[in-house]
Amino acid sequence: MAAEDEAELGLLECRVCFERYGPGGQRRPRNLPCGHVLCRGCVGALGGAERRRLECPFCRRVCGSAETSDCLPLLQLLEVLGPAGGSVPSALGRSGGGAAAPAPAGLGLRLSLGGWGSLVNPTGVAACRRSGRLAVAHDGKKRIHIFGPSGSCLQRFGERGDAGNDIKYPLDVTVTSDGHVVVTDGGDRSVKAFDFEGRGVLAIREGFCLPWGVDATPESEVILTDSEAGALYRLTADFRKGEFKKCQMIRSQLISPRGVAVSQTSGAIVVIEHLKAQGPNSGSTRVTIFSAEMDLVGQMDSFGLNLLFPSKIYTTAVAFDKEGRVIVTDVCSQAVICLGKPEEFPTFNPLISHGLSYPVGLTYMANNSLAVLDSGDHSIKIYSST
Repeated sequence: MAAEDEAELGLLECRVCFERYGPGGQRRPRNLPCGHVLCRGCVGALGGAERRRLECPFCRRVCGSAETSDCLPLLQLLEVLGPAGGSVPSALGRSGGGAAAPAPAGLGLRLSLGGWGSLVNPTGVAACRRSGRLAVAHDGKKRIHIFGPSGSCLQRFGERGDAGNDIKYPLDVTVTSDGHVVVTDGGDRSVKAFDFEGRGVLAIREGFCLPWGVDATPESEVILTDSEAGALYRLTADFRKGEFKKCQMIRSQLISPRGVAVSQTSGAIVVIEHLKAQGPNSGSTRVTIFSAEMDLVGQMDSFGLNLLFPSKIYTTAVAFDKEGRVIVTDVCSQAVICLGKPEEFPTFNPLISHGLSYPVGLTYMANNSLAVLDSGDHSIKIYSST
């Protein structure tokens, strides 16, 4: 068996029952607190009749069935593959033994943080533009990790639970200009804010179906998507005082919106919509750009982008650079791509074309370095101009 086939086997099949993962039912992939992944059926079987406690078959760590959670990166990959299944290489637009594309001139890997054991299935990353600190959301025991500019871990907080400072399942994270960490929690469908010491300052648990993507404006307002409601919201609060002011729906009738980014210069907003798979076809994404006044500026789905660019593009995260250009992660080519400014959208300029496994998040840091969250190897990779 080829090495690529072995990697695909390990990625898409439960290593206990060797059944292929699926989006629902007993084959739905579930995270254990230790970071290993099993299907829902095996989690239930290992937990016994009462389903209270189970032992990881790989590392022997004991946990409760209630401590398991959906493995979001694998569910997103299954969504890329679509109902017909298919192989990872074909779904990601890769052929069997091609050489890696050369790195673009002027952009190099400066630092790699995290890794297996430090981060578990990370889902979101954000930078504090004043201090250079990075906030990372993941599915480990402490849900939020704060890294300093040099790469050292400064703080960990947000355990699974029902207390005010707890986080059940973080989907995304942002940092406001006044220095607060805002997290969307898919576990109890809420939005929670913390200071950098991990003290909870605000939790909004009403009014959302499934809050997902989140980004902050220069005025410390929060723009967030609700994937199930198909809506985009603007949340205003005084985080220093812990006072919620209002949450206004600014766009509706979106299709499963997830990733979102706000331009710090123009106020433009870009959203990634996840379109449903049609029949045996795999799912696709759509990049939609709005002006600061919420007028539609540009919109193109995976099919349209594929007509213009050399490979299929399935976007998972989005950001604006300091010049106001739209930057996306693409899991098909395992790359980071610049799609140009809103008024020239879409252009095609690969920024990072090798060294990534499954990029699911990105953010620009205070020094204009680009931090990419790679869920494939549970790390943050920081790139800067050389």
